[in-house]
Amino acid sequence: MTSVPPPQAGTRPGVITLFTDIWCSFAHVAVHRLHTTRRRLGLEDRVRFDHRAFPLELFNNGPSPRPGTDSEVGGVAHIEPDAGWQLWRAADWKFPSSSMPALEAVQLAKEQGLAASERLDLALRRAFWAESRSIGARAVVVAVAAETEGVDAEAIAGGLDDGRARRIITRDFHCAQEHGVRCSPHLYLSDGSDHANPGVAARWHGRYGTGFPEVTANDPSVYESILRRAAGLEDPGQK
Repeated sequence: MTSVPPPQAGTRPGVITLFTDIWCSFAHVAVHRLHTTRRRLGLEDRVRFDHRAFPLELFNNGPSPRPGTDSEVGGVAHIEPDAGWQLWRAADWKFPSSSMPALEAVQLAKEQGLAASERLDLALRRAFWAESRSIGARAVVVAVAAETEGVDAEAIAGGLDDGRARRIITRDFHCAQEHGVRCSPHLYLSDGSDHANPGVAARWHGRYGTGFPEVTANDPSVYESILRRAAGLEDPGQK
């Protein structure tokens, strides 16, 4: 008997549940594709994204090393260059040692609605991957929230200070462990289907932090099917 409901339990029609970490390059690709494909299909009023945490530092018992992140820019960015990327350009000591404050802020933004949470999540990803901002620092996270349309940054700051979102991140971590959430990103739909790193396959050469990733398959068209199914426009039996 498990203690945490499965991911599908809270996934209702018109919602895609995403388990991701913000400093995961494959999740950066997936979130970019979800937003751009939803916009292209005209489904922004019909499909929402419910962000859940796949906290890599809890799975790995430590932070993500900068060499690993830089190698992902070199190995992954080319499949979705418009998502926004750069090698880390700020001082070395500013590289975030944790993504937890950013993950917590995204959960806190849900108190303002899923749309606000979506916008803050996307802004924090771009802040890290495209702008070399230290999303592990409270001040940076609050600043990004203040820059994001429709997000109450004071409410985000208050939530970070009282710590209430840490329990949510821990719950998501246990959910991922107990129910086989495979990776960041892993998507769940209300029809019972799930999609781990949709359309992308990769292999790693060497150890993380010293080696590099190689993308071996890349099919962005799967996002159209995922979004149409979430909107109820495609038969769940179709592939």
